[in-house]
Amino acid sequence: VLQRNMIVPVWGTAAPAESVTVEFNGQVIRTRTADDGTWNVRLQPMKEGGPFVMSISGRNAIKLQHVMIGEVWICSGQSNMSFELKKTKFAEQDLPEAKNSMIRLYTVPRVVSETLRTECNGTWTVCTPEQSEDFSAVGYFFGKALQESLQIPIGLIHDSWGGTAAEGWVSRGLLEKNPDFVPILERWKRDVTMYPQTIAEFNRQLPELTAKWNLDSIEAVKLGRMLPRKPTAPRGPGHRDTPNGQFYGMLTPVIPYAMRGVIWYQGESNATRAEQYRTLFPALIEEWRTLWKQGDFPFYFVQLPNLARQPEPSKSGWAELRESQWMALNVPNTGMAVTIDVGDPKDLHPTDKRPVGERLARIALAKLYGKNVRCAGPMYSCVNIMKNTAVVEFTIGAETMTAKGGTLSGFTIAGDDKKFVAAEAVIKGNSVMVSSSLVKKPAAVRYGWADNPNCTLYNNAGLPASPFRTDDWPEVTVGKR
Repeated sequence: VLQRNMIVPVWGTAAPAESVTVEFNGQVIRTRTADDGTWNVRLQPMKEGGPFVMSISGRNAIKLQHVMIGEVWICSGQSNMSFELKKTKFAEQDLPEAKNSMIRLYTVPRVVSETLRTECNGTWTVCTPEQSEDFSAVGYFFGKALQESLQIPIGLIHDSWGGTAAEGWVSRGLLEKNPDFVPILERWKRDVTMYPQTIAEFNRQLPELTAKWNLDSIEAVKLGRMLPRKPTAPRGPGHRDTPNGQFYGMLTPVIPYAMRGVIWYQGESNATRAEQYRTLFPALIEEWRTLWKQGDFPFYFVQLPNLARQPEPSKSGWAELRESQWMALNVPNTGMAVTIDVGDPKDLHPTDKRPVGERLARIALAKLYGKNVRCAGPMYSCVNIMKNTAVVEFTIGAETMTAKGGTLSGFTIAGDDKKFVAAEAVIKGNSVMVSSSLVKKPAAVRYGWADNPNCTLYNNAGLPASPFRTDDWPEVTVGKR
């Protein structure tokens, strides 16, 4: 699928100084390769349609069949974006229905590289049950919702890798120029240097580590928490955690493919450094936009869902990471799908991906395509203290706030002592009145500030409110780089 209503770059390689002709949909463009054999032409904007044939000729000829023109989206991030359709909660129902020739799928192979790559060996396929089963479930449900609403071809480029941190998806130059990110490179250099010793020690301790993991897993099941992480080999050369590894290995080969925007589901691997994510994530968005040279294209992302990891509700790196994602809405032309209600407390990879993809699609349909759909739940705006009550005001969908189940939960309140207690909360117009008999002079309110909070604030479109806090008191990831 080629992007409609936009200049479409077409590029490749041939012999130095070779003449190349590209013919497509009535356009004929001729060029000559550079000294290094590369060539690049630009097709003028076209309306949606197809199928068409693209002919590329020089000393040899290539024909690309069944090319469509429509909307193209990049689907990127880590494991919850990679999560395959065949593993989803309702796969037995959804897979047989995943048959739509107006949806085309492309998966970028997983490659780590510390040097720039310009090619990747992927293949476009038509969306069928067989081709979609290993495709990103979030990407599929997003594309399906767009196609059904817009009734035009949709192209999905899946470019993700489970477990990757945000620093894997940016350039080395970006990390080097910001002192806040330099520790990432220093830590990696130290890990590579120490790798011969650390891998030997890991192999020696592996039986003991595995036995401990088995016992801890049994305990986690009893407590209803996420299973602990399996013993994993230390980081070293070629590891998935290589800073810039996915940027050079998987992203640069896709640039400058003309596309409409990006959907992004990532953050789990940065939760222990959530404060740093406040600057790293916006920097990633800015760099991608700079390199694509398409202006401030839409960048819509998923806020981390609920997950039971620890019992302390006020000390949560995941809550801080959600806040960092919420703060990224200050970046122009962004949108956030809140998923605090569709996670799985016991599983880092919740299997119900349909609402995630559909909430991302709602954002695109409302903000980009001009459809009359609600795309966000109540969003915290400000707080006013009136005697012993905190009046929390909301925007975006606030005019229809409701308490799912009839009673608001998830609110806590604290005084200047910073000791949060469960609060009573009542909806009043566009506000929520928050109070507790234990806090005579409120100083701060938090909502959903935990790994696995019980949140019931919604709007009547069935969209949940984003977790938030009204304070800026230092939390557990402050200073962690």
